[in-house]
Amino acid sequence: MYRKLLIAIDPEDDGEAKRALEAAMTLLEEDGELHLASAYSPGGGGFFPHVTEEAPEEKEAEVRSTLDLLVRKYLPLNRSASLHVLAGSAGEKLVYLAGQLGADLIMLVSRGTSAHWPLRKATVEYVSVNAPCAVIVLPSVQKAEPPAADDAAE
Repeated sequence: MYRKLLIAIDPEDDGEAKRALEAAMTLLEEDGELHLASAYSPGGGGFFPHVTEEAPEEKEAEVRSTLDLLVRKYLPLNRSASLHVLAGSAGEKLVYLAGQLGADLIMLVSRGTSAHWPLRKATVEYVSVNAPCAVIVLPSVQKAEPPAADDAAE
């Protein structure tokens, strides 16, 4: 069981958030601290695709609002979470935040090497190598579908 758990969340991926929060509840001590973090590039684009050319304050408010909604939707009523919206390189910011919080565990969801998410793999690798604590990487909920029975027979 972990006392301080930091989860990196893509606020635009409802399934990822649900999966990570459910896993966190099995790993977090009853009176443990849960921290949810999402990062965006202040110059636009970046780790999460929902980032636009809005002012940084607008981006932060939008991401914080979405994280808050995910917490209310998937976190048990008797639990709470601190929300962190990070501007800059996702990997570096997550590692820094984990050190500042004294986190015991960082939880990430990996989408692998998809060309759509070229930075995701790099972020997972960076955090795994540089984190000041244990790191758990959950596989993506979206997996390649197994071949159809007709295809396997050929």
